[in-house]
Amino acid sequence: MGGNAGRRLPEWLDLPEPKGFRPKTKYRTVWISDVHLGTRGCNAGLLVEFLRSVECETLYLVGDIIDGWRLRKGWYWPDAHNEVLRRILKMAHRGTRVVFICGNHDEMLRPYCGMTFGGVELLNEAIHVTADRRRLLVTHGDSFDAVVLYHKWLAFLGDQAYELMMKVNVAFNAIRRRLKLPYWSLSAYLKKRVKNAVSYICSFEEAVAHEAVARGLDGIVCGHIHSAEIRDIHGVTYYNDGDWVESCTALVEDFTGAMSIVDYGAEVRARELAGLSAETAEAQPA
Repeated sequence: MGGNAGRRLPEWLDLPEPKGFRPKTKYRTVWISDVHLGTRGCNAGLLVEFLRSVECETLYLVGDIIDGWRLRKGWYWPDAHNEVLRRILKMAHRGTRVVFICGNHDEMLRPYCGMTFGGVELLNEAIHVTADRRRLLVTHGDSFDAVVLYHKWLAFLGDQAYELMMKVNVAFNAIRRRLKLPYWSLSAYLKKRVKNAVSYICSFEEAVAHEAVARGLDGIVCGHIHSAEIRDIHGVTYYNDGDWVESCTALVEDFTGAMSIVDYGAEVRARELAGLSAETAEAQPA
């Protein structure tokens, strides 16, 4: 089991927080997934900003936080990806319960489920009880994905195509930055308009909801398909917290048990557009 007895903690764990202009938003619970650290498509900088902007009692990392599939093929780990891990460890050190649910891309951690490292609990799945006493299964979701479960070679083939799409997405947004335009996910736009992808998402959501019904639970929280959603299916509530590659979304619970999706990518875009509008207005002749 994890523990710090006899060990000297890194000094950065106790460094004071930089003072921000906005007060932190307080939540009872925050769920994030599909960060894919170790890939060029990961929006690590935005995730660090988001985590710095919130306080919560429990943080669930719902799988695919680290992309072991990609790291096996070649090492890519800029300092921004270290900052994500530092932020998570700081939250654990300062009293947030941090639960890491293993996914298929970080399946190398599954043999360690049941252990705690640096204050972070590793689990295959968890049952979360909301403030209004609803019981939710928290799982990454790959166990309900027939492609990953029965045709792993096809999943890897799809992963190759996805990697290519994300490289195009990175180049596309590099051009937008030069033009002083906000981030926009080309990959998410294309995926939502492909009929087969939409059909797959609906089938996945049905399979996940059926598991919650079978276990007598009130709902289920997952990630895996990079598509944030809250909806009722067969009398249970399906929650998907989205991702930090395409949309940059999180699922949050307030202190009454009410749950919602935070679209941090959209919030950042709105702030950037407001800033651009202000700059344009200032540049206009009086």
